Amino acid sequence: MSAGVLVRVICVHGIGQQLAGEQTLVSQWRPALQDGLARAGVTDLLADTDMGMAFYGDLFRPPGQPLAVGDPYYRASDVEPGFESELLLEWWQAAAAAEPQVVAPGGPTLARTPGSVQAALRALSHSTFFGGLALRTLVFDLKQVRRYLTDPQLRAAARARVTDLIGPDTQVVIGHSLGSVIAYEALHALSAGGAHEGPEDGRGHRVRALVTLGSPLGIRNLIFDRLQPPPGGGRGAWPGGPGLVWTNVADAGDVVALVKDLRPAFGDQLNGYVVHNGAHAHDARAYLTDPLTGAAIAAGLR
Repeated sequence: MSAGVLVRVICVHGIGQQLAGEQTLVSQWRPALQDGLARAGVTDLLADTDMGMAFYGDLFRPPGQPLAVGDPYYRASDVEPGFESELLLEWWQAAAAAEPQVVAPGGPTLARTPGSVQAALRALSHSTFFGGLALRTLVFDLKQVRRYLTDPQLRAAARARVTDLIGPDTQVVIGHSLGSVIAYEALHALSAGGAHEGPEDGRGHRVRALVTLGSPLGIRNLIFDRLQPPPGGGRGAWPGGPGLVWTNVADAGDVVALVKDLRPAFGDQLNGYVVHNGAHAHDARAYLTDPLTGAAIAAGLR
């Protein structure tokens, strides 16, 4: 953690931001966050300088080469068997359940059959949720999630982007999408490490509120069971002391947040809400403008 950091709210972005940066994302998140606070009846708790972005997207950005622009040109054949094809099937099933125009997969073993990846990508192209993504972008997102969970060096580097920003004045951590996984693991690492002890939680950090948005943390086989620290007895570790309030917000149609209720995985003390973001089900800004999100952030700042 950096000495002298005076940031009250740390934001951790989700997948697909490898071409962005700290200041770009802060400029997008800040007005949405302020709107959410205003919807919750709060207008004077957060100054512009109180917010920071733990940016890790560059860790996934391929190095520049002549004539190479943007993401690699992934095809259906680049989706690897195992984690990537199984997560793709989970997204397909969730999209079919939420949107009638998406043809449902034929069965739970489809991800292991030839041509199933192409079928999944074709079906998801008709989804409102995924329809705006190029195929290569969707495959790149799959690979980002897998790499975070299976590459120890990248995982440690991404988590350090969060812990390096958290200081004694940090009160709220907001994690969106994959960023919720990174934020959870970073807070637990600090809690177990014993730094920044304070009266709020008596342990390793002074963060009062963890707010997770569109989180995949509840996906048992692919995400939850791979967390650090590993869950014990089917229950994930609490990422702080008793003073930490964790609020999870999921859109009813958010395919990435497959499991809306995280309480069975992390405990009944977790607060859970389902919201409706319209056509922008997984958009961080849509989550931030909701009054329930604003209220959870405001509670941590008071």
